[in-house]
Amino acid sequence: MTWRPSGHRCYSADSVLIALVLLLAPIGNACGDDWPAFLGPQGSGISVETGLLAKWPADGPPVVWKKPVGEGYAAPAVRGDRLVFFHREQDEEVVECLDPKTGATLWRKTDPTDFVDPYGYNGGPRAAPVLTADHCITFGAEGRLTCRDLTSGELVWQRQTHAEFAVPSAFFGAGATPLIDGDQLIVIVGGHPRSGVVGFDLATGKTRWQSIGFDDFPAAPVRIQRDRPPEKLASYASPAIATIHGQRHLLCFMRPGLVSLDPATGRMRFAFWFRSPLHDSVNAAQPVVVGNQIFLSAAYDTGAAMLEVAPDGRSAAVVWQDEDAMQNHWSTTIARSGFLYGFSGRHEQGSDFRCVRATDGAVRWRIPSDNSPAAGEPFYGRGSAIFADGRFIVMGERGTLALVEATPERCHEISRVTFPELDHPCWTAPVLANRRLFITGCRSVPGVSRRDREEYHLLCLDLAAQ
Repeated sequence: MTWRPSGHRCYSADSVLIALVLLLAPIGNACGDDWPAFLGPQGSGISVETGLLAKWPADGPPVVWKKPVGEGYAAPAVRGDRLVFFHREQDEEVVECLDPKTGATLWRKTDPTDFVDPYGYNGGPRAAPVLTADHCITFGAEGRLTCRDLTSGELVWQRQTHAEFAVPSAFFGAGATPLIDGDQLIVIVGGHPRSGVVGFDLATGKTRWQSIGFDDFPAAPVRIQRDRPPEKLASYASPAIATIHGQRHLLCFMRPGLVSLDPATGRMRFAFWFRSPLHDSVNAAQPVVVGNQIFLSAAYDTGAAMLEVAPDGRSAAVVWQDEDAMQNHWSTTIARSGFLYGFSGRHEQGSDFRCVRATDGAVRWRIPSDNSPAAGEPFYGRGSAIFADGRFIVMGERGTLALVEATPERCHEISRVTFPELDHPCWTAPVLANRRLFITGCRSVPGVSRRDREEYHLLCLDLAAQ
């Protein structure tokens, strides 16, 4: 039997079948994606992956592998056959490259550290690794900025940013993940007098430009509790680049507020004061771009604001600002079809997962914060979430992992699971790469010293639909 399109030669049924298989094979592969930087390929917490489990088994997605790791809050990064995890063991910061399919260590490099968290939280790194086809970038709690060869782990270059740029002491060390833009690396360094943001040459580590000092921001409100000089400039929100009105903006949500820069030169376009009146406070959630607008949110009695960028890109006006609409502590809000989904609240009790209308900040719904895990109702505290294949994947701070369907009308929890390796605190956002979910967190161990009472684990789960 043959198939004869008009004007073409004959094809056997077998050859047609083989051609169809070859044609369809790349489509299946395209459903997976890497996660080479914080909050994914686009820095939005949104994945393009499909073919994921629509509902989880009762005992959760299959565990592919798991391993004990050191302390820290840095999420892993995945590119191809490399997963890089940045953590701390004893007095060393560890950059460890793993096979994402098996968890086997491919290479491991260390640097000494004596960082102590002033507030008593763990002493590990906060910023996620960033991966290119050739490089692995890490930014340690003490401001050590390091570039390594992704294949071998060998050192390419290293900068001691805290010493080189006169960075004042921060609340929790350095924690804003760097951003790669073409052949340059952009870092919220927080240095003085005008090196709040620094552009580095990716290949050599040399400084290309320095920008932003405290005086670049509008005057602080009278009631603000100021830092002692020199003022803190760095925040814990990672920089982002977005095209608004056809112009590329480097958006840096720093301690005093938001600043927009030209990513090529570091030249400032506009600044907007936005921070808590409290001294002991941070900005930690990334700015979220919705069309020509920018959404900001922070906890510590700060709230949320939506800014409209002017067509010339040199100013931004407040569309709405509301202390009660959303208070992101560290988890970045996810924008979907005109609505904002995020976690609001400073403390575990009283925090909730909610939906806010982007046009005016109206709260559409919230998962009640007075529920408890024992009640069997959704309870995430100050959780983290990513969005993939039409659903949210939520990690609650007490180790509850959930699959959630959320629309402007309602929030429905489809599946939930807990693992014995994770309880509290689980403050690191999940990572999804090639249909595998990577989660990390802590398990408290009773009866041991404060330094040793927590055990950290990294788990790999299979989310592929059968």
